[in-house]
Amino acid sequence: MTRYPLLDTICDPAQVRKLERKQLPQLADELRSFLVESVAKTGGHLSSNLGTVELTVALHHVFDTPHDRLVWDVGHQTYPHKVLTGRRTGMARLRMHGGISGFPKRSESRYDTFGVGHSSTSISAALGMALAAKIKGEPRKVVAIIGDGAMSAGQAFEALNNAGVADADMLVVLNDNDMSISPAVGALNRYLARLFSGGSFNAARKAGEKILDFSPSLREFAKRAEEHVKGMLTPGTLFEEMGFNYIGPIDGHDLESLVPTLQNLKNLKGPQFLHVITKKGQGYKLAEVDPILYHGVSKFQPEVGIAGSPSGAKPSYTQIFGDWLCDMAAADPKLVGITPAMREGSGLLRFSQRYPDRYYDVGIAEQHAVTFAAGLACEGLRPVLAIYSTFLQRGYDQLVHDVALQNLPVVFALDRGGLVGADGPTHHGAFDLSFLSCIPNMVVMTPSDENECRKMLTTAYRLDGPSAVRYPRGSGTGVAIDQELVGLPVGKGEIRRRGSGVALLAFGSMLTPALAAAEELDASVANMRFVKPIDRELIIALAAEHSLLVSVEENAVIGGAGTEVERVLEDIASSARLLRLGIPDHFIEHGDQALLLTEIGLDRKGIVRAVRARQNSSVADSGESMPPPKNNYLEQQ
Repeated sequence: MTRYPLLDTICDPAQVRKLERKQLPQLADELRSFLVESVAKTGGHLSSNLGTVELTVALHHVFDTPHDRLVWDVGHQTYPHKVLTGRRTGMARLRMHGGISGFPKRSESRYDTFGVGHSSTSISAALGMALAAKIKGEPRKVVAIIGDGAMSAGQAFEALNNAGVADADMLVVLNDNDMSISPAVGALNRYLARLFSGGSFNAARKAGEKILDFSPSLREFAKRAEEHVKGMLTPGTLFEEMGFNYIGPIDGHDLESLVPTLQNLKNLKGPQFLHVITKKGQGYKLAEVDPILYHGVSKFQPEVGIAGSPSGAKPSYTQIFGDWLCDMAAADPKLVGITPAMREGSGLLRFSQRYPDRYYDVGIAEQHAVTFAAGLACEGLRPVLAIYSTFLQRGYDQLVHDVALQNLPVVFALDRGGLVGADGPTHHGAFDLSFLSCIPNMVVMTPSDENECRKMLTTAYRLDGPSAVRYPRGSGTGVAIDQELVGLPVGKGEIRRRGSGVALLAFGSMLTPALAAAEELDASVANMRFVKPIDRELIIALAAEHSLLVSVEENAVIGGAGTEVERVLEDIASSARLLRLGIPDHFIEHGDQALLLTEIGLDRKGIVRAVRARQNSSVADSGESMPPPKNNYLEQQ
């Protein structure tokens, strides 16, 4: 007998809509069990997906998807949606190279109406879709599903503010899984949700509005009276003031409450707001107890749970940063640590426990985080903003205007630089060296190992202006860590290998494959360390002694570190040729990090292949062999 008798019959949401309401709890139970079993084999986001099972079932049961649009926020809670929309077999290769994405992706399915990976975009996108339907005269419903964490971002409130006056037929579902803005959910709230979303209540309200049109003063009094009653019974006054009809909160795991409420809301015109309470990890006890641990998981045994890290494992760059932050905070009481809702992911957990008065989690508000750090710096404190590379993109205007323009000493600890693997193009830190190095006053560093990362963080902290230390996801090379808080000379690289003919200029994580490639090429290798200010003297010396310079970076080749090398060569009118290796000009899909680097030629074999291809093309163009280079500078090192 099959383990999933009802789920096995579902290939698309139309079949969900054919089910009787009494069958939906069974479907939800089977779907939840399947998710635990599936994600345990592949890894991925777990607790957030377990929390949205009933909500997903209810949405596809009530709305005519994909004609009606479901717009998911962030996207790490859409595995139930993927299973119900024909991608159940694809879950076996979830987030793997060539497999399905861990986030909604328009090219993957017509049910994924909007591609997403970062938070707080759903309401904006849904409003655009709702108004597009209105302009085209296409009757359809649009639903944005957003979490309470994502609601802390400014863009969500910008969209709410616009939607409330845009007269759009859309529904915003607030998936509140933190109980942070909600009272307890009970029978009264279920009753009120049905009452306020029901046709009779809303018909009476519309009729009353028409009658009261003849008396503006009475109309205003009635409106305020209704808001007062709702405000006493629900936390929705804010959303009502923004123009939404607020319903809830209701239990997001209670299908007997969810389905009729959604059916009622489907028939209402104008902007509607439904507040549901869910529990991360729902139905899997280990995830319920520790939803943060089970938010993003590697492979594990469901009956055992997540095992601890093996003893002797190399520390990650994130751990190196967290240790440095605590050590520097002990040495300097002016240090302040900031994160935009990524305490665990960015390595600030121990710091937050040890120095709670100097720790600030500002929520999913990257723009605010950057300017907040600038304000702290104005008053003589030393802010360190721990932020993922792709998340800093959201605070770029603030980085330029509020920090760099005023030359304020803010340290950007930039995690997840380069390719991050399974999370794919929304999370690859492919552009930071490009968008940072073009900003005046910025100092940009790329450590090649853990110890260098610690030294660069110290260097950055002691500067009088803005700086960024950009490090990759995962563990380093396993080098010994110098516990002293010592820095590096600013703008100075180092020679790591002496060779001839070719010089590899490696930035950050690319030092390891560059050294490996150099053994085969008999090339010189420079650990450049700084993208800005770049080591001009080293580049000039290498250009004088080698006929081919090769910049290697785990960043977009356009505008990246190689561009800085090229600028120096142009300044001195060097005859040395330059080959720039980096991430090509297209978005890199998800998959294993090592596999992706191999695919784009940023491993040992790829570097060797590219260099030899350039050498062969140069020889063919000139019709003669390449002259031996001078090697005076390297001999002096």
